[in-house]
Amino acid sequence: MTLADAQAWLRAWARAGQFALMAAAAGFSRSTYTAQTRAVLLKQMYFTAWEVAVGFTLFASLLSLVVVGITINAARVYGLAPYALELVFRVLVLEMLPFGTALFIAIRSGSALSTEVALMHVTGELRRMHAEGLDPFEQEFVPRVVAAALSVLALTVLSCGMAMVLAYVGMYGFSPWGFAEYTHTVARVFSEPALAGLALKCIVFGVVVAVIPIAAGLDATSNVKSAPVAVMGGMVRLVLALGLLEVLSLAVKYV
Repeated sequence: MTLADAQAWLRAWARAGQFALMAAAAGFSRSTYTAQTRAVLLKQMYFTAWEVAVGFTLFASLLSLVVVGITINAARVYGLAPYALELVFRVLVLEMLPFGTALFIAIRSGSALSTEVALMHVTGELRRMHAEGLDPFEQEFVPRVVAAALSVLALTVLSCGMAMVLAYVGMYGFSPWGFAEYTHTVARVFSEPALAGLALKCIVFGVVVAVIPIAAGLDATSNVKSAPVAVMGGMVRLVLALGLLEVLSLAVKYV
């Protein structure tokens, strides 16, 4: 990587960070949520979360079933059965599923968002909106950021709920006699700080999933050939950012 490439890479990260701060400020402003922005938000949530909710839940349930089975059987083999359920919760529910959900939405929607914004730039639609006195930032970009954050949070809650049900069945079968021990483990693992941290991580993941692709799309020029380059760079930065956030989350909790 040359010095020019490194400088361009740093500028792209800086633009994404600046866009994230602006989006966060606008997202907490009531004036942002007009009838048009709410319509864009709901439409984006439909395509990001609702449209894939059933398929994603089935996949997450299958993954959870496999992980729960492996963890519980391994714990029993090594005489650690009393800790199996807690291990499932901490590894699968608090870490794997939130990160997997964010990565799933990033792969499915990130490139689409980046391409859409890049084409708006290439075709001159952004300039047209400015000429008509419209603000694409508040009317197009911020609703998509909010929708992505809510989508990641919603799908994570859905997949984690299914995983917790499967964890009970994997540990105790369909017997009601394990309910007391199960709820005691749930209360110990999912304390208020743990739940707050999980919610915060999901929201940050969701914001990143939208902010980096949109900022990358804005890097495109009027040349149509710049669109795929901007999209590709944005997806690389997006996956890297999600991985770094997950590592940081693990370090804060366990190091």
